[in-house]
Amino acid sequence: MQYRSHHEHSQTWRHRPRFRAKPLARGSAKVRFIIVPGWCDSGPGHWQSLWAERLSGAVRVRQDDWITPSRQAWVATIARAILLQDGPVVVVAHSLGCIATAHLPPEAVERIQGALLVAPADPERRAILSDFAPVPYQKLPYRSVLVASGNDPYCPVRLAGAYARAWGSEYVRLQQAGHINIESGHGEWPLGMALLQSLAGASADALSSSSTFSPPSFGSLETA
Repeated sequence: MQYRSHHEHSQTWRHRPRFRAKPLARGSAKVRFIIVPGWCDSGPGHWQSLWAERLSGAVRVRQDDWITPSRQAWVATIARAILLQDGPVVVVAHSLGCIATAHLPPEAVERIQGALLVAPADPERRAILSDFAPVPYQKLPYRSVLVASGNDPYCPVRLAGAYARAWGSEYVRLQQAGHINIESGHGEWPLGMALLQSLAGASADALSSSSTFSPPSFGSLETA
């Protein structure tokens, strides 16, 4: 399992008998962005890959097995990535990564300042993802924004809306945006960056300083 932090030395974690969380720093520690890809990872050109490379304070989660995911292993890897930080984090999850984020244990949840949950998967639609079912339907104790698409082939938009209501997430519905990935034309994805900015709060300068940021277009956007 490996984590990489932009503008700093690479961080690597391997299986150990015991794991100790990093203590929270006193004062206003810098927010870290924990990028959580979904099933089969996010490839080159995907907005998650671009953000992982370009955002200051970005830590990308790398699972041992992207093809046949185990809920226990995936959730543990994400939790460790969060607990290795010395301050609050903003989770940036896509697809199955959203569902894994909803399964996080309390000690990891306590570190989360906010979460951008994009195109959540439906683990009951594919047998290979069934280990992540049932999906938790408890309210998340942090601010979250869930972004879904009206024609996502991996999750009906009604189910995405049900996730948003159950999790207490702000809901953004896009029209004809597919799975909101590279195949549907979402590379740089400035709208997503703007939403992340809103979650970053005082750390928004780390995002707006990115050379790839530009104001988003809201032409095909619905909110609820």
